[in-house]
Amino acid sequence: MANFIVETSARHVHLTRETVDVLFGKGHALTNKKDLSQPGQFACEEKVTVIGPKGSLKASILGPERSADQVELSLTDARTIGLAGVPVRESGDIKGSAPVTIIGPKGVVTLKEGCIIANRHIHMSLDDAAKFGVKDGDYVTIEANGERRTTFYDVQIRANAAFRLEMHIDTDDANAAGIGNGFKVKLVK
Repeated sequence: MANFIVETSARHVHLTRETVDVLFGKGHALTNKKDLSQPGQFACEEKVTVIGPKGSLKASILGPERSADQVELSLTDARTIGLAGVPVRESGDIKGSAPVTIIGPKGVVTLKEGCIIANRHIHMSLDDAAKFGVKDGDYVTIEANGERRTTFYDVQIRANAAFRLEMHIDTDDANAAGIGNGFKVKLVK
């Protein structure tokens, strides 16, 4: 069927304007370090520290600012810093998710909810979705014939007119399959 590339999504945070003010100082503007593959998204120069009961990790900030704070970790990251009960779900679905603390150079924010492990997902345009016979919210199966041949089940389709075609997986999935950014995978339905 369809072949397209993978992008590995390392641990990162999405922040609101209010949280940027607390962590970096009132009025601080996030600095675009590098544009990401999806239109309008970018990695920031600024980093934060994510704190759990057993440790901490540095995390990148992805811009632009969002309407809700969210921390996206891999399961390995969550276990490393002692966070239990971090749910696997669609990015943006933070209701009832795990609590976490974020530290910046000027302040600290403790989120009552907001820490997730993001679903494996495929960004695609509405035209791509029609071509592949899928719609936003569907789940598909993907084959990755890399060093460690892997089949990914329950990969969520994220269809939007502004999206570019690519699959996003976290570092745990990428390492388990022996694949990385730019690797081509196949949608098998």
